[in-house]
Amino acid sequence: MHWADVIAKEIADTCEKPLIATGISPSGIIHVGSLREAITGESVRSAIEGLGKDVRMIYMIDSADSLRKRSDFLPASYDEHLKKPLSEIPCPCGNHDNFAHHFAQPFLNAVKTLDVNCEVLWAHELYEKGVFAEAIDICFRKRKEIIKILHEVSGREEKEDYTPYNPLCKACGRFTVPILDTYSYPTVEYKCTCGHHGTADITKWDGKLTWRLEWPAKWLIFGTSAEPYGKDHAAAGGSYDTGKRIAEEIYGCKAPYPIPYEFVQLKGMGQMHKSTGSSITGEDAINMTPPELVNYLFLRVNPSKAIDYDPGMGVLDMADEYDRMERLFFSGEFAETEENAVRAYEIAQHNRIPKELPLQIPYRHLVNVVQMTDTFEGVLEILSRTADVSGATEEDISRLKKRVDCAKFWLNGFAPSQVKFFVYPALPPGVKLTMSDKVFFQKLVEKMNDANWDAETIGQIISETGKDSPIGLKGGFRAIYQVLIAKDVGPRLGSFLASMDKQFVINRFTEAYR
Repeated sequence: MHWADVIAKEIADTCEKPLIATGISPSGIIHVGSLREAITGESVRSAIEGLGKDVRMIYMIDSADSLRKRSDFLPASYDEHLKKPLSEIPCPCGNHDNFAHHFAQPFLNAVKTLDVNCEVLWAHELYEKGVFAEAIDICFRKRKEIIKILHEVSGREEKEDYTPYNPLCKACGRFTVPILDTYSYPTVEYKCTCGHHGTADITKWDGKLTWRLEWPAKWLIFGTSAEPYGKDHAAAGGSYDTGKRIAEEIYGCKAPYPIPYEFVQLKGMGQMHKSTGSSITGEDAINMTPPELVNYLFLRVNPSKAIDYDPGMGVLDMADEYDRMERLFFSGEFAETEENAVRAYEIAQHNRIPKELPLQIPYRHLVNVVQMTDTFEGVLEILSRTADVSGATEEDISRLKKRVDCAKFWLNGFAPSQVKFFVYPALPPGVKLTMSDKVFFQKLVEKMNDANWDAETIGQIISETGKDSPIGLKGGFRAIYQVLIAKDVGPRLGSFLASMDKQFVINRFTEAYR
């Protein structure tokens, strides 16, 4: 049974109207690994929906968080905005409302493209509406009990001056600490390090709860049934453990079903961080592979297992695996060991599964095809030489166009050099061929002239000719790649040549031996 189904059943059995909560802090460039939380939450939501439950999901943008340090990719001028809320800091590019919007919007675009069905909420707007007021009031009144819980669970020292709430200084715009004995609902006084003495109203956007109190406050406010979160919060004595006690003993509510997940690492580079910036963002991921394939990448393994995201050849491997699971799903014939992977394919569609097996063009082959033409019409023409695309539906064409766009994006920024090539319109300049090479090409032309033009036949002709030639099969491959793409290696030759016009290939080989 797939892990999302196990969680969904447990939640559906205990909640009448389940709510899944996810979120992110937009403090820097949001990398591809951050998609795991959104996709995990959506997979559980859609699985619960499949059980007939009225379920919804919220996606919280923690825009009220402060900027704790200036990332290297930000100009030095942003040092003056340290300790200010992300929602109150200027946008780095000037095209968004603020700093939080600047970093969150591209990620939200990715989440939307992935068909994540959620309501997006901005934390600073909730504070503006007074949504956190009740929780803040409770925390001020039960401050001593909170100090004790934090000590018992996390082991941190019991500090009598611990503050559950940080006011926003009206003079410098930074978070500061309250004068605790001045609290009287709904206001508290503060004395900022900048010298300003002011008053904060907890029913307005005048400050925020500290993280360990704000997280369970969200559970109280929204009635959260389940929530995925990074493994750092799941450590013993961490945020979830303290949040659970605070939810039950301070707020009087129940902690949500925990779905801790491992981090996603960039293959060969290790863990990604928003503060350092990542070469692979969420938008990059869905631009180089179709959304449903990105979903599958995260759904195929349990959240407790780490994922090495490989934007190189791993993209092709994952596409092959996805297509194979799609075929198994529609055939209904798969081994028990493949059951969870096939179910991952199904969940990746978010309850919008095609009625029948779509037209499948191997991603590896498509990567070759898009380098042989500049237009989608050209892609269709080339594909028609090796596949039957005459019966393609509108949905098939739409899916094919998306894959073409993804393949082009991948090739333009992330594909390794060994898969890139250019088919020269004439014999590439500088190609040096021996007499044996020329004899090889002459024999190829003689055999190809009257042969069927398909990958299997072409491959057989090349193999036979190469084995009978002094240059050998390996030398034959090299010679063919040289006269077509000016490289020693390239795509699988049978399907590669079959994708080209027969006369074009014969003319090129003829040009090579003359």
